[in-house]
Amino acid sequence: MVAAISLETAKRLIEAAEERANEIDNPMVITVANSEGNLIAQHRMDGAWLASVNISRNKAYTSAALDTATHDLAEPSAPGNSLYGLDTRDEGRMVVFGGGYPLEKDGGIVGSVGVSGGAVSQDRDVAEAAVAKWRDLLEKGEVEMAE
Repeated sequence: MVAAISLETAKRLIEAAEERANEIDNPMVITVANSEGNLIAQHRMDGAWLASVNISRNKAYTSAALDTATHDLAEPSAPGNSLYGLDTRDEGRMVVFGGGYPLEKDGGIVGSVGVSGGAVSQDRDVAEAAVAKWRDLLEKGEVEMAE
């Protein structure tokens, strides 16, 4: 069975990310995906770049598919390193710059978040707001899983 957080939980993560995007005055596209990187929910803020729709989704996909934050792939995928060319694999869905994070529960990946719309540092900042919300919900026992 594919592990997935519920739509209601995904919406809470998106809300936290959107709040942070508003604080830094940068419209973003925020995606939450299941453990296989398939879409649960996606939100495009007014004024967010159209290109960010696919980029945020692919960041979420990459994080789920490789069980890692996308910024951790930058160095290994640079020319001459072991994962060079990774961003050209899997039908071009692999993203090797920041803004994608896996979401873990009980030692396994149950979802991921991807954010796009600003500089990489801004994407990471907004995505990290969703991750912080995820951890808060876990601590409080408020994470809902899809059936």
